[in-house]
Amino acid sequence: MLHRSQVEKILDGMIDGFNSDAGELILLEEEFNLSRFAESAIQQNVSRYNRQMMVRAVKGQKVGVAVSNQLDTDGILKAIRAAEEIAGNQKPDPKFPELEKYKTVEGSKDAYHGSTAAYEPGDRAAAIERCVDRAGDRNLECSGAYQTNVKTTAIASTKGTRQFFTETEGWLNLSLSGPGKVSGWAQKYSRDVRDIDAGDVAEDAIEKASQSSQKTELPPGDYTVILSPAAVADMILFLAFLGFGAKTMVTGRSFMSGKFGEKIASDKITITEDPYHPRINYMPFDYEGVPKKKVALVENGVAKGVVYNRYYAVQMDTESTGHALQPNNSYGPYPKSMVMDAGGTTVQEMIKSTRRGIYITHWWYINFLNPMKTMVTGTSQDGTLLIENGEVTSGVEDMRMGQSILEALSNVEAVSKEQELCPKFGTLMLMPTLKINNFTFIG
Repeated sequence: MLHRSQVEKILDGMIDGFNSDAGELILLEEEFNLSRFAESAIQQNVSRYNRQMMVRAVKGQKVGVAVSNQLDTDGILKAIRAAEEIAGNQKPDPKFPELEKYKTVEGSKDAYHGSTAAYEPGDRAAAIERCVDRAGDRNLECSGAYQTNVKTTAIASTKGTRQFFTETEGWLNLSLSGPGKVSGWAQKYSRDVRDIDAGDVAEDAIEKASQSSQKTELPPGDYTVILSPAAVADMILFLAFLGFGAKTMVTGRSFMSGKFGEKIASDKITITEDPYHPRINYMPFDYEGVPKKKVALVENGVAKGVVYNRYYAVQMDTESTGHALQPNNSYGPYPKSMVMDAGGTTVQEMIKSTRRGIYITHWWYINFLNPMKTMVTGTSQDGTLLIENGEVTSGVEDMRMGQSILEALSNVEAVSKEQELCPKFGTLMLMPTLKINNFTFIG
C-alpha cells in the first residue's frame, strides 16, 4: 500500500494537469484478501491489489468522468484528457453546481489496525479450522468466507480540496448445514481482526443449527417475529435504498416525500446516519471531498431527513451532508453508516415474553413489491426458529415475507440492548435485535 506522502505527491503533482475549468482526482487503493470455504475445506484463496484513479473534469456545466488504473504520469494525464473530451461532448446540465473547496477532515485512528493489514492466509486458515473443528464435533459442515481489506481513499481538486483516509476491515461469515435441512448462520465484523473470535462465531451458528434440527411447517399469516441484527440490517439497507437519499426525494419516488415531521414508525425507532460512531469509524468525507455530517433519518419514529450530495442539495436549497457516491454512479447520495438506537431489553427477555413467534436469523434475496409503501419480499434462511411459551422449541421451514418495512417498524414491541455491526454491500450498519408484532408471511 502507498504511504500518505506518496499518495499526496501523486495527487499534488497531477492536479495542475487539467485544461478544463475545474477538475477532481480520486485515488482508490485496495488490498483485498479472501479465503472461501465449503464442505468444511478451503476452496479458494484470493489476494487482489488494485489502484484506480477516477477523474472528473468540468467545463462550465458539462461534466466528464474517466477511470484508469495506470497511476504513472502518462496514465493519469491520459485519463484527464479523456474526462475533458467526454465533458466537451456532453450537454450542459443547468443544475450542476460548481466545484468548491472543502476543509480537510481526519478520520478516526481506530479505523485502521495493523493487525488486520498484516493478517496472513495462514491466519485465516487457522480461524477457519477452528470453525470446522467445532462444527465437525456436531456432525455439521461449514461454508463461508473470511476476508480482510485495507483501503485508501484520497481526493484532490483544482479548487484546493484535499482529503485522505485509510481503513481496515475483517469479516468472517459462516453457514453450517447438516442432515435433515439443519442450518445455522453467524458473522462477525471488526476493523481489528483481533476482535473476531472464530470459535464464538462457530458456536453462534451451531446453536441456531442445533435448534433447527426438527422443523415445523407454518401456514402463511401474521406472526410475532424476533429479527436478529443481521435480519434488521437487511431490511434497513433496503429502506435506505427506497428513500433515505435525496435523489428519490427530488424525483418524488421516496416514501419520505412530504413526510418530514410525521410519524412513520414506532417511537422506539431512531435511525441515524453516523459515520463518526466509535464502533463504525467510517470515511469522514464523500467522493466530492465534502466532510460528512451526522444525519437524523428517523427520530423516535418521526421522519427527520435524508442525505444529500451537492447536486441534489442545490435543488433542495440546502447543503450537502457529504454523501456523494463515486462520480460514475447513477444512484445519487446514499447513507452508508446507519445506526439504529439500542433499547432496554435483552434478546433472551424478548424470547421469554413471546407466547408464539418466529426468530429470523437473516433474509435471502430481498426485493421490493411496492417501493412507495416500502413493501418487500424475501425468504428467511439458516436459522428460522419457532418460539412457544417463551422458549425456542424447534426450527421452522423457511418462510417468505410480504411486508411493508415501515409497517413492521411501526409494530415494534421491543428493541434490544445489544447491537451488532453488519456489513452490507459497501455499507456498515450498527443494528439491534427487534421484536415485531403482526409481521406478514405470504408463503
